[in-house]
Amino acid sequence: MYQKLAAWGNLLLAYQKAAKGKRGHPNVAAFEHRLEDNLLELQKELQAKTYCPGAYASFYIHEPKRRLISAAPFRDRVAHHALCNLIEPIFEKRFIFDSYANRVGKGTHRALNRAQEFARKYPYVLQCDIRQFFPAIDHAILRGNLTRRISDPDVLWLCDQILASGAGVLSKEYEMNWFDGDDLFAKLRLRGLPIGNLTSQFWANVYLNPFDHFVKRKLGCQAYIRYVDDFLLFARDKKTLWRWKAEIEQRLGEMRQTIHPHAAPRPVTEGFTFLGFCIYPNQRRLKRAKGLYYQRKLADMKKAYARGELTFADMTVSVQGWVNHARFANTIGLRKSLLGSAKIIAPGA
Repeated sequence: MYQKLAAWGNLLLAYQKAAKGKRGHPNVAAFEHRLEDNLLELQKELQAKTYCPGAYASFYIHEPKRRLISAAPFRDRVAHHALCNLIEPIFEKRFIFDSYANRVGKGTHRALNRAQEFARKYPYVLQCDIRQFFPAIDHAILRGNLTRRISDPDVLWLCDQILASGAGVLSKEYEMNWFDGDDLFAKLRLRGLPIGNLTSQFWANVYLNPFDHFVKRKLGCQAYIRYVDDFLLFARDKKTLWRWKAEIEQRLGEMRQTIHPHAAPRPVTEGFTFLGFCIYPNQRRLKRAKGLYYQRKLADMKKAYARGELTFADMTVSVQGWVNHARFANTIGLRKSLLGSAKIIAPGA
């Protein structure tokens, strides 16, 4: 398997995936300028097992909430794609149908459609999200999940290299949680996956896949949806959901994860938030904060365009992207209000 991972064809495909939509970025352009030499050097390091990931560049984003994003050097992103090209098919066939993040043919809008489908069938929903999910991901537990499906020690060596490179990147974002049976050494456990890595997004599904099967098989919840660390359970009565919540907290504790304490069963007719939308059985609304955020962003883009700092084409792409997202809710009035009154001033006018 490792020979296939380090093969020229796989590395070239990995480069193409990593560079998609980013070829204008300076680091990508620099790698492409000496593409053959860079891929041969990466191949040589992988084959000799001298490959060592570089340092991350970290920055904060504040939408939808404050998060630390850590970007790996481009050559490392090529290595990440090369790894995922080989191991994704192994795990993909073991994922449940209703896991929607970072999977081909899934995504945000299909998750929203499925959530509304369940809201029409079941009167109650339990909405949960995991606290500090990426900072709290335990390396020993994740590696155990990987080892159960990957037998090639060299592939596991590369996984270890990538895991080790991200250890501590999110340490300042993690507030220590203590679990049953912990001793003082629990604080020294290696944890955290950099948000921004392809491997981190994929390994999030690997990490929570046993939990998904626990909900479906052990709890017997037929209407369950997960998108990264946000998940929904639907049932006929609140009592069942309260019982499931207690069992969920215990199971996640075994995985060294916790959910936010505010989670509680509620009627679907009251609406519930999921992936930036408020969902009802027969309608969807964009969360008010999302509309206000884009209103501010649009105002900032208009000013940048007037100063000549943003092209009209780039602004159009942003607006079209937001419209394509917002149209999955009942937002025609909001879209007319935001965009119908938008006055674009040409640069220098």
